[in-house]
Amino acid sequence: MSMFISTRDDNKDLSVTFKHAMLNPNPPQGGLYTFSKLPLFSQEMLQSFQNLSYKQLCERLFSSLNLNLNPNLLQQALQSYNSFDNPTNPAPLHTLSKNLFMLNLHSGPTRAFKDMALQPFGVLLSSFAKTNKTPFMILAATSGDTGPATLQSFANKDYIKVVCLYPDGGTSDVQRLQMTTQESKNCKVIGIKGDFDDAQSALKHLLANKDFIHKLNNLGISLSAANSVNIGRIVFQIVYHFWAYMSAVKNGNITFGEKLSIVVPSGNFGNILGAFFAKKMGLPIHKLVVASNVNTILSDFINTGVYDISFRHLIKSKSPAMDILKSSNVERMLYFFFGAKRTKELMENLATQGKYSLLDSELALVREDFSAMSCDDTQCLQSIAECFKNGYVLDPHTAIGYFVAKNLQQKGVIGKSIFLATAEWSKFAPSVNTALAQGQILESSQNICDEEAIKTICAKANCTISKQITDLFSKDEVQKDVLDVAKLESCIIEWLKTF
Repeated sequence: MSMFISTRDDNKDLSVTFKHAMLNPNPPQGGLYTFSKLPLFSQEMLQSFQNLSYKQLCERLFSSLNLNLNPNLLQQALQSYNSFDNPTNPAPLHTLSKNLFMLNLHSGPTRAFKDMALQPFGVLLSSFAKTNKTPFMILAATSGDTGPATLQSFANKDYIKVVCLYPDGGTSDVQRLQMTTQESKNCKVIGIKGDFDDAQSALKHLLANKDFIHKLNNLGISLSAANSVNIGRIVFQIVYHFWAYMSAVKNGNITFGEKLSIVVPSGNFGNILGAFFAKKMGLPIHKLVVASNVNTILSDFINTGVYDISFRHLIKSKSPAMDILKSSNVERMLYFFFGAKRTKELMENLATQGKYSLLDSELALVREDFSAMSCDDTQCLQSIAECFKNGYVLDPHTAIGYFVAKNLQQKGVIGKSIFLATAEWSKFAPSVNTALAQGQILESSQNICDEEAIKTICAKANCTISKQITDLFSKDEVQKDVLDVAKLESCIIEWLKTF
């Protein structure tokens, strides 16, 4: 059985099972749970993956990771992909040119890549709670996509209560509506006065707050989380990188064994962490490329070895789901390279000084695997217009991945590459409309609303979007709370007392 260990204390006696790490994502030693060991696949084993279905591939990988999941339960969890556009190919690969490919991760019910992990994750966690006959409260903090996917996954599940925190004014209108129109009685949505970093910090504080946990326990409730602080999210995010590579082989884009680079528009580092683990398991990946928006914290870190938020203020961008300065999952990468003692030292420096710096030798090790580049809003919108002319409508996050992939290819940093399409454009239609107007593809329209922008773009692109999105505009917003962070705890406790 695979054991999971804290990123800040590698005492094997304190390691836990996958189930324990999922249910209790906050290690008592601090840090995050991560793999104590990863399997390394031979070329022969990797070749055997080529003819597997997506569900079979997930089963094979989870078996190799020794997660010790009941096979019937995993089968049940993987049935959640039946709600995707194509259940047999939930993550289709598209060819944009001879050397550039796009992995569509937004064909699930909330039209964002978070569905790839959170749909099956929800089945597993709610089953664990039901088996244990222990009610759980699931916390989620969102920059726009985790929240809707979590609510969709856990709505009306037995033994589960969900509290979702989002930055008021910090998401797109569609993302907000996906949360505020949620009618399930077991779901509570709270807008907070602040940005995503404030929401994520509030989540981490609640997970570690012994007084809050004691109050929950007095109500007979245990606490877990759906953010990528939960290792249960990350394990599912490993799978589609293997799927992307095997799809490129089957499509004739590459020959087996040929290396590909993976370009990820990244804010919280969870998506690219899945690719990092896949590479360490033997998948032929050349470079893992972090594509940043105007909040360049991650690209600066990969390029300089300095993670410094002491002087930064979060910039609101056209790609709001990436408007993040405190990227949680970097810690798991640091642990893999440098171990618990060094990781703890670096993370304590971040907490006390707002920054940390890698040694030159440490940065060299990171850069063997990673490259990085940023993309500003102007470049992002230009990329949307450029791709539209080639038959693809990209959202402002995917466009950043496209821009960085194309530019690093031109510079010779990477060769054949896959960039990840992380959200459907309909979730950010006004920004896409602005891009197409600036590119003289549509007439300029100032302050256009989401619904009107979607109709305009659909007419121009001769396409339709999912009913899950169009239905939002006729629903009532029933989740109306917007609070200071200081009032979160009392609000949550009072809500739980109503059950």
